[in-house]
Amino acid sequence: MNYRHAYHAGNFADVLKHTVLLALIEALRAKPTPFCVIDTHAGSGCYALDSHEAGKTGEYKDGIVRLLFPDLHKTDTSNAGSLPPLLRRWLDAILDLPGNEDGLKLYPGSPLQVANAMRAEDSAQLCELHPEEATRLRELFRLDHRVHVHERNGYEALKALLPPKEKRGLVLIDPPYEAQEAEYRVIEQALKAALQRWPTGMYAVWYPIKQRSQVQPFLRWTQRCGARRVLRAELLVHPDDSPLRLNGSGMVILNAPWKLDDALREPLRALSRLLSKERPATWHLDWLLEDSTGG
Repeated sequence: MNYRHAYHAGNFADVLKHTVLLALIEALRAKPTPFCVIDTHAGSGCYALDSHEAGKTGEYKDGIVRLLFPDLHKTDTSNAGSLPPLLRRWLDAILDLPGNEDGLKLYPGSPLQVANAMRAEDSAQLCELHPEEATRLRELFRLDHRVHVHERNGYEALKALLPPKEKRGLVLIDPPYEAQEAEYRVIEQALKAALQRWPTGMYAVWYPIKQRSQVQPFLRWTQRCGARRVLRAELLVHPDDSPLRLNGSGMVILNAPWKLDDALREPLRALSRLLSKERPATWHLDWLLEDSTGG
């Protein structure tokens, strides 16, 4: 694979993905019993924003950097200069990372953000197929007994890792989509098998939005996949009508925690203001499938 997340770390898509991820971790932490997070495409775990890769694209400047100075994005109709509490907790955790004492220098990937939000009794299973990335991941977590790194295909690893011994937790699926639309079919097959092995688990899938027609079949599939509840959260900084750029991104959560939409509504509203470019950003938050039993 040619994809390297170092070029995109901290961009607007990461901000959305990791805000949703923190909300999911906080929902899991609300109960005292241990949980497990399984990341199928973990990457190297942490990225230097002063690296050649990050500097070449500068995508983080239109992502996390905009959250550092929310007052700059006030409007006449909004007095919301400060961040909603969830966004504030997310940003503070990143700024508290060793290496960021003198400003934002490092951006933690999903594995490090998960590890920093977990408790001592929780665990993480990280899958990364790239030998180089997996080596960095092992080095990052060499002293953390809660975290286990697997140098293997994350989709295939789900067969061995599910259900986790904790019986509670989350599977994060965040592939690079190098196969583009074909990746959705691979995800569907992986989720179908995973739900059979662990029907009560939470599954969060990140997806890019270029043209709306590319993602719609997958979103329709989630409504009939067997999950009890399916929540969609999206943020678009451009109209979803061009295949030549990343116009937005989304997270779809199968078996989403009850009232997760309430936790994400104000953060998404704030992100649409903070991350707007030449035209206002738009956001969507809705239940694609909502059972009536509650709880």
